[in-house]
Amino acid sequence: MPTPFKDQTITKLFNIKYPIIQAGMVWVSGAKLAAAAANAGCLGIIGAGSMNPEVLELHLKKVKTLTDKPVAVNIPLLYRFAQEQIDLSLKYGIKIFFMSAGSPKKYTQYLKDKGCTVVHVTSSPELAKKCEAAGVDAIVAEGFEAGGHNGRDEITTMALIPQVIDAVKIPVIAAGGIACGRSIAAGLALGANAVQMGSRFVCTKESSAHDNFKEMIRNSKSGDTKLSMKGVVPVRLLKNKFYEEICALEAKCATSEELVSHLGKGRAKKGMLEGDLVEGELEIGQVSAHIIDDPTVAELVSELVTTYAKAVERL
Repeated sequence: MPTPFKDQTITKLFNIKYPIIQAGMVWVSGAKLAAAAANAGCLGIIGAGSMNPEVLELHLKKVKTLTDKPVAVNIPLLYRFAQEQIDLSLKYGIKIFFMSAGSPKKYTQYLKDKGCTVVHVTSSPELAKKCEAAGVDAIVAEGFEAGGHNGRDEITTMALIPQVIDAVKIPVIAAGGIACGRSIAAGLALGANAVQMGSRFVCTKESSAHDNFKEMIRNSKSGDTKLSMKGVVPVRLLKNKFYEEICALEAKCATSEELVSHLGKGRAKKGMLEGDLVEGELEIGQVSAHIIDDPTVAELVSELVTTYAKAVERL
């Protein structure tokens, strides 16, 4: 399919066909999803946040057997395995890194010295400036419509993208609330050079999300996701029993220690990978209410490109 996208800044930077990035997400974006996205013309990202080094190595090995296209790794810097994950990724030839949840100064120069392309996720124009000063090649500007971990600024994508565009001179990738061709057009119209999509890729055949989780997403309605755990790290979740318990604790002004204690370990795995819709942590964005099917990645990307072209033609 020929590309209808005029801005080639990001496609040239990553050597991909379309300016669409499949976000790195915990528990649902392993080698299979990343390779499928890459083969469909996007940049596929392995989400290392839920992987210890041994598991990440398995995915790095597997992805090389599934695609010869560029694939990136997302590494949240708040996790203790970050350095090991970086070095493993380098060992297996990864040249594009999406960093998040930490200082852009920490590893940017280290990776640049090894010939890598570095992208950092930001939720404010102020952090975007720091990312640019640290030498990153591009920025993901993510509005708080996004699923999973969010910035504390609570700036929507519509408000955030123009502010970031005006704040920096490096390429900007719009994220948060993007799930169809029309929202891709909106992100690019705001001035972004590309878009990153997470939640929409959760409901694809190649995603490792549990079928129970996918079904709950497809049946969700507007308002079924909320930000919670603001006293620790803000995270957008689908409402369930666990979410209600967190809300009750927050209403009682629970300390961050009490929230972390109730969260415990393995909640996201329990919900997203194992399908426990009651006790699990179900990370997904506001666009969940717009997701009604479970296509292959190739089918999804074809639809995104087609509906994007129609949206632009209509303007």
